[in-house]
Amino acid sequence: MKIAAAFALAAAVTSASSATFVQFYTVKTQTVNSGVNLDVYMLFARFNGATDTVVNAFNFNRVDSNTTNIFYHKDNSDSNGGVLMKEFGTWSPSQVGSATTNRPFDSWLTIGGTTSGTNSTNADPSWPAAGGSWARADVPNGANVGWFNSNPPNLQGRVGVGSGAGANPTDAVRLGQFVIDRDANGGIWNLKIGYTDGVSTSVQFAENTFNLPAPGALALLGLAGLAGRRRR
Repeated sequence: MKIAAAFALAAAVTSASSATFVQFYTVKTQTVNSGVNLDVYMLFARFNGATDTVVNAFNFNRVDSNTTNIFYHKDNSDSNGGVLMKEFGTWSPSQVGSATTNRPFDSWLTIGGTTSGTNSTNADPSWPAAGGSWARADVPNGANVGWFNSNPPNLQGRVGVGSGAGANPTDAVRLGQFVIDRDANGGIWNLKIGYTDGVSTSVQFAENTFNLPAPGALALLGLAGLAGRRRR
């Protein structure tokens, strides 16, 4: 089952041209692995520009609760070893592993691109400042962590770039995947992104929240998103 939950957001920006950022939105799927019923949320940033390119994401933190150890991982990191669990894992998209046995059930963060060893997304210094690296299963509480494309000439953070399951939509950039227990309330999360128009090197910023909603809230948010699209 796939449910698009679009959240029309008024971006907090630093220049008039940054209105090309439209909203954060998630696409929800449901799956089962190792006998556990899972909700999987794919996070995207939507833009108006045909060449808008995300370069980094930061100020990431849960704002409605201090519970940040809710995510499942199933990656090939040394701490996890491909076992579905909340206790150990990494947010690195380069260590997700198999596209069929790992990727659909793993939580990870990215600036576009497919989850493979060639993905150039890295953690920024906020993770070790919070006590460790992003080779952890939770999100540091209250630390406003971030990630960035360490090789921006590859354009993996540009709308429409990529192929297959790792491709960015024509108007959006993939920013991460979050796997939680079925019907759990994943909370409200703050996120700020830096991006360019793909022509100049001037970086613009947009910041707002997105939801990993509980049942009931999902349907209402989906309707609100559709209404927002009709108004634009």
